[in-house]
Amino acid sequence: MEPDASGLDPEDWTALRALGHRMVDDMVDHLAGVRQRPVWQPMPPGLRAELAKKLPRAPSEPEAVYAQFRRLIEPYATGNTHPRFMGWVHGGGNPVGMLAELLAGGLNANLGGRDHAPIEVERQVIRWAAEMLGLPPKTSGLLVTGTSIANLIAVLVARTAALGADVRRDGLGGSRLVAYASVAAHGCVSRAMDMAGLGTNALRLIACDGEGRMVPSALAEAVARDRDAGAMPFMVVGTAGSVDIGAIDDLAGLARFCRAQDLWLHVDAAFGAMAALSPRLRPLLAGIEQADSIAFDFHKWAQVPYDCGCILVRDPAAQLAAFAAPAAYLRRENRGLAGGHPWPCDLGPDLSRGFRALKVWMTLLVYGADRLGAIVEQCCGLARALADRVDAEPSLERLAPVALNIVCFRFAAAEGDLDALNVAIVADLQEAGIAAPSTTTLGGRLAIRAAIVNHRTRIEDIEALVAAVIQVGNARARA
Repeated sequence: MEPDASGLDPEDWTALRALGHRMVDDMVDHLAGVRQRPVWQPMPPGLRAELAKKLPRAPSEPEAVYAQFRRLIEPYATGNTHPRFMGWVHGGGNPVGMLAELLAGGLNANLGGRDHAPIEVERQVIRWAAEMLGLPPKTSGLLVTGTSIANLIAVLVARTAALGADVRRDGLGGSRLVAYASVAAHGCVSRAMDMAGLGTNALRLIACDGEGRMVPSALAEAVARDRDAGAMPFMVVGTAGSVDIGAIDDLAGLARFCRAQDLWLHVDAAFGAMAALSPRLRPLLAGIEQADSIAFDFHKWAQVPYDCGCILVRDPAAQLAAFAAPAAYLRRENRGLAGGHPWPCDLGPDLSRGFRALKVWMTLLVYGADRLGAIVEQCCGLARALADRVDAEPSLERLAPVALNIVCFRFAAAEGDLDALNVAIVADLQEAGIAAPSTTTLGGRLAIRAAIVNHRTRIEDIEALVAAVIQVGNARARA
C-alpha cells in the first residue's frame, strides 16, 4: 500500500476546529485552576515508558494524541505556572501569551529575513526594550531562545569590534583576548567564551563584596595585570541580578571604567532588566543605559511564555559586522518580499527563527509596562517579607542579603550535616507538591533558594513555604 501523500490539512475542518476549541478551553482551565494542583509531581516510570516508543509510521487520530497529552504530559510539567514555584528564576507565563503562541503557530512565519509584518513586530519589541533600558532609538537587537544565547551573541559582537571583521575569516590567530565578570556571574558567560573559541580560561572571574557585587579595584588590577602580560582585555560583563542572590553590580562605575579603558561593557540582566519598569527599583540599574550590549529574558519577570530572550546592541553597525553574511540564494532587494534589509539573520546566527515577538508584543500591549513593573515590585516586596519571616524564626537562618527577589536561607535547628538536611527538605517539598524552591551554595553552606518571580505568588504562598520548611525540617531532625 502506497503512503498517503495527499497533504496534511484535514478533510473535515469542523472536527479540527472543535478539537482546537477544546484544547483552548482545557488550557484556560489549567491556568485558572493552577493554585489547586500540586506545584510539581514526578512522572511515574510506567508513563515514561509509554512515551519511549519507536517512530510512528502510521497516522493517529488527533483526538487520541491529545488524550495522550492530557494523560502523559500535562500533569507532569515543570510547575513554574504555580504560585509556589520558587526555583531557578522561571517566569509564570500569562494567558494572553499562551493565545499568542497559537496565533504565531497559525502564521508559521520564518523571521530569519524578508519583508513581512512579523519582522516589524520584532523590530517594535526591540525598540520598546531599548526604550525600557534607556538605550538609543537606533539600538539593534534580536529575540533569541534566552540570555545564554544572547550572551554568546554579545561576546561575538565584542570580539569582532575588538579585532575587526577579518577575525570572522582568519580566526583569532595569536590574539589573546580576555574578558572579565564577577565570580557571581551566570555560568553561561563562561560557556559563551568557550563557544566563541576564546576559551573559558580567557574569562577572568573577579571577586565580589559582601553584597555580591563585583569589586571595582579587583577588576582594575586584573585588567592592568593582563595588559602588562601582553594579553588584550576587550570586554567586561556586568551582572544585573546575580543567579544566586540577585545582586546588581555597580553598572555606572563599570561604564566609567570601560570608557576609560576602551573596553566593551556588556550587561547580563537576565531577570534584573525588568526592574527598569518599576520607578522604585529602576535606580538600582543606574548605568545600564551606558552599556554597549545588554542580554535579558522576557520569559522571566516579564511573564512571557518560554522561550524568549533578548540581545540589545547599542551600535547596529557592530552587530552587522559580526554576523552579516550575504549569499546569492538570500539576495536582498529594494522591493518585493526580498526587501526589508537588514534582515534578522544579519544580526545573529539563526536563519530559521520563529515568531517569538508576537507573545511579547501582545503581553506588553494587553497588560502594559506599568503593570508588569508593579509585578516586579510586588515580587521584591514578597521577598522582603520572606526574609523578615526567616529572620524572625529561630529555626531558620538567612545566608545572604536580599537585593531583589531572591532569599537564601536554611533550616538550622538540628545537629549533624545541615547541608544534607536542607537538600532533603527541598526534595521533600517538591515531591509533596507543596512548593518548589531550589538550592545553591553560599560560603560553603548549602542554602534553600527561593526566587519570587511568578505574578500569581501571594503572601499566603510565602507563609506556606516557611511553615512547610519548618515542619519538614523538624520532622527530619527528630527522625
